Amino acid sequence: MRHAEKTARHLPTSAATTRVSAAGRATVAIAFVRGMLAGLRHAGCPTAPLLERAHIAPVLLDEPSARIPVDRYAALYNLINEQLDDEGFGLFSQPMRCGAFEFLCRSTITAPTLSEAIERSVRFLRLVLPDLGVRLERTDERARLCIAETRPLLIGRVFAFEWLLRLLHGLLSWLIGRGIVLDSVAFPYPRPQHADDYALIFTADSTFDAATLTASFAANLLDWPIRRDEATLQTFLEGAPGKLTTLYRRDREMALRVRNALRDALPASPSLAAIAHQLHLSPRTLHRRLEDEGSSFQATKDALRRDLAIDRLAKSKQALAQIAAELGFADAAAFYRAFVRWTGMAPAYYRRRLHAATGNGARKRRQGSAASPVASDGAAE
Repeated sequence: MRHAEKTARHLPTSAATTRVSAAGRATVAIAFVRGMLAGLRHAGCPTAPLLERAHIAPVLLDEPSARIPVDRYAALYNLINEQLDDEGFGLFSQPMRCGAFEFLCRSTITAPTLSEAIERSVRFLRLVLPDLGVRLERTDERARLCIAETRPLLIGRVFAFEWLLRLLHGLLSWLIGRGIVLDSVAFPYPRPQHADDYALIFTADSTFDAATLTASFAANLLDWPIRRDEATLQTFLEGAPGKLTTLYRRDREMALRVRNALRDALPASPSLAAIAHQLHLSPRTLHRRLEDEGSSFQATKDALRRDLAIDRLAKSKQALAQIAAELGFADAAAFYRAFVRWTGMAPAYYRRRLHAATGNGARKRRQGSAASPVASDGAAE
């Protein structure tokens, strides 16, 4: 199997995954949340109760630059599926009933190769998701996973394509025990405001305004064997499908290693050269490897600080100056400028809006709890 190292990466072990999650809690652009809610909103269903159960402040939906922790995104994903009994979020002409993803997994784990697993996925999705057609194309060097509308998507169109590609990419990578590297993806819509996240989710080589969604990867991966069985499937399904769609691309190992090293060094702010020395690399090699993953040293540092700042503003009462110091900023003013650049909001304003929304949700829950005994007494009478 030639050049396999250039087309896939080993998935981290579960211990490594846990460390990455704990050490570098990632965030998700609020646009993905709005996309998930599009079907509920179209049907006139209230969204605030689900957002509050997932610990997401509803006011953040109106902030284009807002971000939320990935675990809250995964929780909302599964809550919406459960409420609608639809793993397609109410976006399509017919619901994709809960359990569909599990049966998609079961239909693919017995396939001999990745190629056959994709063909089974195509046939399965034709039954449960007729609004989107999936097909596999292969040449000598390239494989292309193509997704196209079979009928116009009128609700949450951008999210529908993002969701299905991420779902399939994550599943197929898991099946062969490798992170499949998407060399390029052409998306069938104009570049969205949150497209910068695509480098973390899909590939840095993302283009837009295509006729059909086309995700390209190395053709030799199609011949790789499926390495999963019933026992591993049970673990994989815990928290799925919401958990699956929030993971960083698994081929971004260097960016994650740099992120963890920077996190461990806080409040110090090591240079690229210092981190390269710690990882037993030359600065030039580290720069090149980050570039190959669609990232950079500064972008990785900014993303870590942003995600940690959002998490601490949401979960603690720490003074802004203390957060700034712990994240390695020279002073509170530097932290303020960076936070505004990341989110479009001042950190104090972000915290007030978040806590106000969370407080309102808590008061509603307490009022509901206080009222329930009265209702029970009335019923007993």
